[in-house]
Amino acid sequence: MTQTLLHFDASARKTGSVSRDLSRDIVARLSTQDTHVIRRDLADTDLPFVDESWIGANFTPEDDRTDAQRETLSLSDNLIAELEAADTIVIGVPIYNFGVPAAFKAWVDQVARARKTFRYTEAGPEGLLKGKRAVVALASGGTKSGSEIDFATGYVRHVLGFMGITDVEFVAADQLMLDAEGTRARADAAVGALEVRPALAA
Repeated sequence: MTQTLLHFDASARKTGSVSRDLSRDIVARLSTQDTHVIRRDLADTDLPFVDESWIGANFTPEDDRTDAQRETLSLSDNLIAELEAADTIVIGVPIYNFGVPAAFKAWVDQVARARKTFRYTEAGPEGLLKGKRAVVALASGGTKSGSEIDFATGYVRHVLGFMGITDVEFVAADQLMLDAEGTRARADAAVGALEVRPALAA
């Protein structure tokens, strides 16, 4: 049974990026000969900020949208389709100024859409991307993962859970400026300890 893995990175750095290195290692760890990998590099994706025209298109019923509105939402639709197709999502994300990079936030704004990836019910919001696994490679220079100044880890976990992805694991290479060798060794060990799961039958 073929497993689909979505691998994307949010770091602005193409070289020397620890989050990119870790996410690549995670993909190698989790992939088998039956794994199909979808690659998305947010540094190469022109991710527009949500604006008035995007909001107008999004809140227009699908059957009533103009061609221009459909074009406005086309990137969002493609990004959501990648998530829908994936059994496993591997994300490389650095901590910039205590939070996520702007590119990652822009990606979230494109994929967190009512009636697409979540819906509102009488019991509250319900995520629609259920049954998926996410593994997040997190890197930071000085911010300790999970500390009171880490506003990235909780945000990533929450927004994925809001869309229904509640099986989320983190591999953290944090405080690299303080102990690069030690934190990288611990992160590499965590990658090696990740469970390799068989693809589930549809």
